[in-house]
Amino acid sequence: MRGTISHLADLRLPGMLVAKVVRSPFPHARIRRLDPRPAMGIPGVVAVLTAEDFNESRAPRLFYGVDRRDQPVVARDRVRYVGEPVAAIAAETLEAAEEAARAIEVEYEEWPAVFDPLEATEPGAPLVHEDCPNNIFLHTRLRHGDIEGGFAAADLIVEETYTTPPASHAALEPHGAIAQWEDGRLTLWSTTQAPFAVQETIAEIFGLPREFVRVIVPPLGGGYGGKGYVRLEPIVAALAWKVSGRPVRLILDRSEEFILLTRHTAHIRIRTGVRSDGTLTARQVEVYWGAGAYADITPRLLRGAGLVRVVGPYRIPAVHVDAYGVYTHLPPAGPFRGTMSFEGAWAYESHMDTIACRLGIDPLELRRRNLLRPGDRFCTGELIEEAFFLECLEAVAECLGWEQPHEKGEGTRRRGRGLAIMMKSTLPRSRSECRVVLRADGRLELHTGTVEMGQGAHTALAQIAATETGLPLERIEVIGPDTTRVPYDATTSASRSTSMMGAAVQEATARLKEELRRRAAPLLEANPEELIVQTGRVALRDRPEEWIAWEEILRRHSMEALEAHGVFETRGGLDPETGQGIASPHWHQGAGACEIEVDVETGKIRILRYCAAAYAGRVVNPALAELQNQGNVIFGLGQALMEQIVFDHGQPVNANLSDYPIPSLRDLPDELESFLLESPEGTIHGLGEMTLPPVAPAIANALFDAIGVRIRDLPITPEKVWRAIHGDKADV
Repeated sequence: MRGTISHLADLRLPGMLVAKVVRSPFPHARIRRLDPRPAMGIPGVVAVLTAEDFNESRAPRLFYGVDRRDQPVVARDRVRYVGEPVAAIAAETLEAAEEAARAIEVEYEEWPAVFDPLEATEPGAPLVHEDCPNNIFLHTRLRHGDIEGGFAAADLIVEETYTTPPASHAALEPHGAIAQWEDGRLTLWSTTQAPFAVQETIAEIFGLPREFVRVIVPPLGGGYGGKGYVRLEPIVAALAWKVSGRPVRLILDRSEEFILLTRHTAHIRIRTGVRSDGTLTARQVEVYWGAGAYADITPRLLRGAGLVRVVGPYRIPAVHVDAYGVYTHLPPAGPFRGTMSFEGAWAYESHMDTIACRLGIDPLELRRRNLLRPGDRFCTGELIEEAFFLECLEAVAECLGWEQPHEKGEGTRRRGRGLAIMMKSTLPRSRSECRVVLRADGRLELHTGTVEMGQGAHTALAQIAATETGLPLERIEVIGPDTTRVPYDATTSASRSTSMMGAAVQEATARLKEELRRRAAPLLEANPEELIVQTGRVALRDRPEEWIAWEEILRRHSMEALEAHGVFETRGGLDPETGQGIASPHWHQGAGACEIEVDVETGKIRILRYCAAAYAGRVVNPALAELQNQGNVIFGLGQALMEQIVFDHGQPVNANLSDYPIPSLRDLPDELESFLLESPEGTIHGLGEMTLPPVAPAIANALFDAIGVRIRDLPITPEKVWRAIHGDKADV
């Protein structure tokens, strides 16, 4: 063994062509003329795909999307963001494809554009789509309690606005896809987190039965939500369709990663009523989510995540939330690690410290008085059964020594402490299926659609199968995502795989053991209920010395394998008008606390110590769980302190990893500790995002503690801190 993993970029197929995309240099323009003929004269160029190809008989559909079929495979007569595909080339070599991309002649008529979601909703703002007045394509609502009465009962009302900018997922492996048509069927190799969603969308585009589209996913080099849903697959599949049989491969370069998909921009206005003793009475939140040029997956996110993840894990008698999905002339936005819970926690946890300051109450004590407890009802009306918010918060507070006095620093170096907590839903309505296959040689195959992308999901699922069957881990083989070989899974996202696919694995192994009992019964001359399944054998319950091996059961029944199927399904959802219902089958819970040092001469923040805690229910793999917690914190440091895509009139100006900073070893906390809280009766919870959302507000709260300034616009850069210290305003 070499200790290596093959990724999509390593795959080579006979006769494979290389693809390159021609992209718009303008954020909003009419395509006056597009002439692909100069490209076709370049040696090695096999095909050029434009919108004209979709006008042919039996051509695929040009437009696709989740709720709104608003996104073209390639632009027809109008472009809506810098980087939008207007043509694509398939060639024998990358050099030929790149030369052809430069040769295609495109004339544009530039039109006015709008980039901020608030400005996009103002009267007279340029429309991204003519059929969408004010650029608002979705308005979702949550209504709980008497909001006017709640504010009337308050002794203090605090209102603030918090913002987050677009950001890049910056996964190590870029997006890629390979497509090949054979006999009217399509095979796609893709860096996707959602193979079955890709299968469904591509089948719809080409008017095919789903089973005619096969999607295979190699191990991914990171995803963080950016490889969810459908990305490159339509354009690669259409190119392969045009070249009739030869496989086509497209691998994005790093600059293209920045305009393929971003984090949503967010404007969050949060208004809270509170009594003088710290009891919350009302909360009103208005959120404008900048979705970019196309709706993509945003409507689904808004109906759940974008509505409930901005409130916070608190008992509040009256809550109103209005969440808007807004088109802008920026690249499409979509899932981003901690989707919409990161932005929500940034707002409500910074806001809680502002309230604590105004009331003169310790920030930890204010949260203690208001956090949800088991048996409480959330603002959606659902009962909170597993509530470990207080335990998570107190774990990090104790780790940091919150109750003890701390050094505030002196001179140019000031110190402060801050803490924060988060509450995150997972998919309210989804399904995970798996199949286990016991082979005649005693091996167990686990067939799952869960995508392995560095998080160790396949290891955790194999461990669950091993625990349920008693088999050693080395006898369990995981068969990964291939839509012709594995049963359906909704997606590998929302920290759902270990809990939801894990539950499907538990059901499948239970059914397998039941089938082993049934098959062994006549061989042991007993009834199935008289038998017990042990590791590798089935024995009589009362006479365990009488048993038969699993392999022998299969041999005696002339079977090469024994299969069992497992399904786990959730059926929640919220009322679209009131936001009442079931937002999540269980709630993800985490907290963070930190001590920082601020250089008041430069504004630079140094993280001296960070403590993170997450409620895990039951931990499957302690080492992997610990790494998830640490990875969340490190990822969160980037979002808190440095990461944002800077656009100049829609053009990204830092679309490379030299100008777009991500955390390095020098940026890590001097000390980083994490805790995993468990409950013997708890279900398995996901951990992929729990300790990420508290990072930014914990740092912002520590900054306020250190120097008395409140930053409300991420990231918290040295320049912003310096200006807050030395500018006319002490509170920015």
